[in-house]
Amino acid sequence: MFGLRGIFVEVLRDVPFRIVPITRDDAYQIIRETKAYPILEEYRTGGPKDMEAVVEILFNVSRMLEKIKAIKELDLNPIMVYEKGKGAKVVDARIFLE
Repeated sequence: MFGLRGIFVEVLRDVPFRIVPITRDDAYQIIRETKAYPILEEYRTGGPKDMEAVVEILFNVSRMLEKIKAIKELDLNPIMVYEKGKGAKVVDARIFLE
């Protein structure tokens, strides 16, 4: 599941889903499927955000979930996405193991 910020997830239910494993192309697609995608592109945010970094996070999480079968739930929230070329950072993570 991928979504942007509280109101988009909680009120608008703007959250596409995929089943692990995902490819990098799947990660791009899931991001683009959100109605909030224009916020990441450039709409009133001071420039485009680093989509490559977000794709890498999604792809690597997928790989981790494939390898560590004991993970039953994973929440990365928030993920700070910086300007294009400047990366992204997972600020907080919650993992529930079997």
